[in-house]
Amino acid sequence: MSRPYYLYPSLEDMKLDNMVRAQVAHNQAIEHHVMPSHALPPATAPSAPSAHMYPALGDYMGLELSPQVIALNMPEYQVQTVQPSGAVTSLIAPLSSQSQSLQKAIVTQAIRQVVLCKDRDGKCGLRLHSVNSGVFVCYVAANSPAALAGLRFGDQILEINNISVAGMTMDKCHDILKKAPANGITMAVRDRPFERTVTLHKDSIGHVGFHFKDGKIVGLVKDSSAARNGLLTEHQILEINTVNVVGMKDKDVLKLINDGPSIVNVTIIPYYIYDHMISKMSSSLFKGLDRTSAA
Repeated sequence: MSRPYYLYPSLEDMKLDNMVRAQVAHNQAIEHHVMPSHALPPATAPSAPSAHMYPALGDYMGLELSPQVIALNMPEYQVQTVQPSGAVTSLIAPLSSQSQSLQKAIVTQAIRQVVLCKDRDGKCGLRLHSVNSGVFVCYVAANSPAALAGLRFGDQILEINNISVAGMTMDKCHDILKKAPANGITMAVRDRPFERTVTLHKDSIGHVGFHFKDGKIVGLVKDSSAARNGLLTEHQILEINTVNVVGMKDKDVLKLINDGPSIVNVTIIPYYIYDHMISKMSSSLFKGLDRTSAA
């Protein structure tokens, strides 16, 4: 029987989880091991085999650290156990579980409904672009109604107010938004089908191991977390720990990585798709980008 299939945020999580599983299995094997009677000295052989080398704490101190007591009083110290079928009681992410942005950064490619409105200027704060007969979000203004509603760069718009937009031009979609009422604009959105999020871990000097220029990944450091976890060159960085970095200067992106936690969630998109999506946007949004930076 093959081993069950598990998902891990990073390669580091998988390796540490394998170590935890091996340790748990080893401890269980020791606890359930019974020495044969012929291996015990006749004079000291107990009447019944015991799995404990020492008496229980409860007999002396009134303190019994059983799994039930730990679960009731110290749940943070519970050890993940492996069931007979090989399944685990819950998802183990020993390292990345401390990342506050992990769940928000995960790209699901699922469909959700978004309801937004217009600001006092009659704008929603987003730009759309047609790619392969689909309509995608190519820009979201900070603190705009679109941003507050949860729209992000790369989201695919399927419907606007129950009107299917598949195959529509960018101008046609913007025209629908202009004619829409100020409140209650509904959209059916597929969560960023061209994108993915890679979870990285900083090394002892705070690096995750990739080089980028104008937000585009141009190189990987050998044996770094970026290389081990499958980050790719020719991809554009869209978010760092759920913070949108499209149009941000490289030095500011680097500062965001350096000042952030040891777990870094990087959302990326193939560069040729990114370049196509922003090709008709104002160049003023991306002026002054710095030279190559390393993280």
